[in-house]
Order: sequence, then structure tokens, then C-alpha cells
Amino acid sequence: MIRILLIDDHSLFRTGIRLLLQRHPEFEIVGEAADGLDGIKRARELAPDVILLDLNMPGLSGLETLQLLIQDVPDCAVLVLTVSEDAEDLGQALQAGASGYLLKNVDSDVLVAAIHKVAAGEATIADEMTGKLIEQFRRRADPAVGGRGQRDRLTQREREIVQCLARGESNKLIARNLDLSESTVKIHVQNILKKLDLTSRVQVAVYAVEQGLLDET
Repeated sequence: MIRILLIDDHSLFRTGIRLLLQRHPEFEIVGEAADGLDGIKRARELAPDVILLDLNMPGLSGLETLQLLIQDVPDCAVLVLTVSEDAEDLGQALQAGASGYLLKNVDSDVLVAAIHKVAAGEATIADEMTGKLIEQFRRRADPAVGGRGQRDRLTQREREIVQCLARGESNKLIARNLDLSESTVKIHVQNILKKLDLTSRVQVAVYAVEQGLLDET
């Protein structure tokens, strides 16, 4: 059972999402909130597995809400569900710790699959936004400064796993491709997050693009 909290200021949209997800027996909608402050409060109380979060809300913004959710309920995966196709919004959301970023016009089956992915600790980004994200970070990439010191702290095996994470591979797939156990992969991922001072697999993927690690394959 995947326990879900909805945070969106549009009641009709929340109703539609709730009715859609209730068709799937593996989902349980444990609560709803119409603004960021109430959403944070309910997240603390309910400890859901996944939060569906709108970015454009009055009062506390979606990005501010996201940052506080990552801080207060770090074990919960936050999936941004928004109308914004702005690459800057996407980048800020991922850097703040979002596990995924989808547009509100997403097909229902894609949304369902995305919830399963983020609940399993994987990352997901709308197909329409992937190119924008890569282009944004390629323009900003400068391996001579910034993250090279951190990058050089990674072992060769850790660099291989970073590349796998950037391709969106699950721990199971990484383990199979690199001939490792899943528990070993989990340990490597934890070490990578610690060395790079990051909090999510999505941030590792962004980092890999920004630092040109994918070009090493």
C-alpha cells in the first residue's frame, strides 16, 4: 500500500486526482491540503509515502513548501505535479530534493507509474522536460570549478553508479548490470549522497549532467 498526500490549492483538481488514484487498490489517499502550511502540518502528522505537490500556490510557494517537506519528512518522496514548463522551476525543484517532476496534463497511466517509481526510491521527470533539464545544466557545466573537488572524491565504482543513476536505473538494474548485490548498491548510493552533500537520486542525476560525468561513458 502506497500512502499519498495531495497538496494543491485547486479543490477540483484534488478531487479528480483522488478519484483517479482510488481506482488503484495499492494507493491510499491519506489526506489533502489546499496550501503549503497545511500540507506541511498534515505531512508531519500522517507521514505519507508520497506527496503530490503543486508548485503554484498562494501564500507559501510550492518551492518553499518542498524545501520544508524535505527537511521535516525526509523519508517521504515528493512528486511535483504542476503546469509550469519552465526549466528554472524544474531545476530548483530537483535541487531542493523533489523525487520527480510531472506536468498536470500527464496521462493517468504515466502518473500511476511515476508514483510507483518515486515510492520505490527512483526518480521520474516528464519527457517534455528532460531535454530542457539537460540543456540547462550543460550550459552551466564547468568541470574546472565547483564540483570537481567533490567529483574526484568518488571511487571508480561510485562514478559508475552515478552514471547509472543519471540514466534513471533502479538499484535492482544497477546491481544486475554491475554484478553487485542490491544491498551493496544501496551502500554505494548512500556513500555517494554523503560525499556529494546531496539528498536524493534526482540531485545525483542533475549533478552528473552538470559535471559532465555522462560524457565519461
